[in-house]
Amino acid sequence: MSTGTAPPAPPGGQRPEGPNNIATAVADVSERASALIREEIELAKAELTAKMTSLARGAVVGVAAGIFFVTALVFVLVGCAWLIYYLLPVNQWAYFFGFFAMAVILIILGAIAGLIAARVMKKGAPPVPTMAIDEAQKIREDLAGPDATGHYPVPPPATARNGTSGAAAPAPAAPPPPPATGGSQS
Repeated sequence: MSTGTAPPAPPGGQRPEGPNNIATAVADVSERASALIREEIELAKAELTAKMTSLARGAVVGVAAGIFFVTALVFVLVGCAWLIYYLLPVNQWAYFFGFFAMAVILIILGAIAGLIAARVMKKGAPPVPTMAIDEAQKIREDLAGPDATGHYPVPPPATARNGTSGAAAPAPAAPPPPPATGGSQS
């Protein structure tokens, strides 16, 4: 007859590990690992969303500034074209030479700016979820277990993990070589 209570514990206070307890532990570990992975994915999504929102806001402000700058530039360029016409030794009705000279100057400046922009764009990196990647690396290191010597890997200092310091963690000192045994020295 079952009363719904667990059987009494054997002397010594510990119950034997049965297949039911092991299966429960494995299921619990699997469930926690899945939750951890889901949380890491959410962290990466949140980080990328924040970065993309910041980039979008900057782009909108940049476009507005660009519109004002281009409008002002049009007036400056027309003025420069008339000034070049005034300074060129051409007849009175050949004002178009000033505009042609200004166009040549703008083509040269545009080519230089395009080359600089191409160089800058090559150096730029796409937004990367660095916090999520760092957390995943820490988890992998923690779950890796001991190395060949039986020691667990030493995590880098906290400043190197969160990206506030560009310095790498110092490598641990190598163990001394074993003393030479036997043999004669001549």
